[in-house]
Amino acid sequence: MAPRYYWKGYLKLSLVTCPVAMTPATSESEKVRFHTLNKATGNRVVSQYVDSVTGKPVKDENEAKGYARGENDYVILTEDDLERVALDTVKTIDIEKFVPADSIEWTYLEKPHYLMPDDPVGNEAFAVIRDAMKADKVFGVSKLVMGRRERAVILEPRDEGIVLWSLRFGDEVRPEDSYFEDIDEEADPDLVPLVQKLIKQRSAHWSPEMASDPIQTSLLKLIEEKRKALKPKKTAKGKSSEIAAKSNVVNIMDALRKSVEADLKGRKAG
Repeated sequence: MAPRYYWKGYLKLSLVTCPVAMTPATSESEKVRFHTLNKATGNRVVSQYVDSVTGKPVKDENEAKGYARGENDYVILTEDDLERVALDTVKTIDIEKFVPADSIEWTYLEKPHYLMPDDPVGNEAFAVIRDAMKADKVFGVSKLVMGRRERAVILEPRDEGIVLWSLRFGDEVRPEDSYFEDIDEEADPDLVPLVQKLIKQRSAHWSPEMASDPIQTSLLKLIEEKRKALKPKKTAKGKSSEIAAKSNVVNIMDALRKSVEADLKGRKAG
């Protein structure tokens, strides 16, 4: 099945241009989604735009964007008006600058997209831009209109393609200093090796399963049970047990040693 592209246009660097296509690198289509129903009838509930004064539904062709100048006073913009102010970045990713690959703070990264050549004629130009960025260990910086707003984007060479990251606007990112500045506790040098032992024991290769959603799995299981009209099994109500309150003051060194020992025993038993 051929991929569906979110955007098509051109990648440009100085006089080098090539047609490209882009698609989101992530998807939420596998998430469990619910429709709103009328519980009394079982019918779906639908929403529609209604005129706030007349109370009558508004037809699609009569919908327009409005900018509020004051109370109940709007400047109406049609689709033709919006098209007239479209920027060049609607269809062209013009690389303006290059920055060191490790200089972009992760908090600015918003959403990844896969960028690839859209025509065999442009394959060579695409490959040259990609491989030059790889060789110099840099990311390209550009702008692109996404959702009617011009967004700053970076281009990261990745394998045979390029990952385009949309960036958050500067005023959306909170500076970390204001949150971390009061943390002035220095780690006990005798405790760090114990934590390093735990890290070594629990180190593993990254797997997508580490980011699985147990709630999604449980929902799918519940839906399947409902679909088969299975009656839920009755579970015996257990007596609530009183938990004795414990002091929150713990010996960190003892806790870490016990953690390391327990982790080792667990691995030997496994």
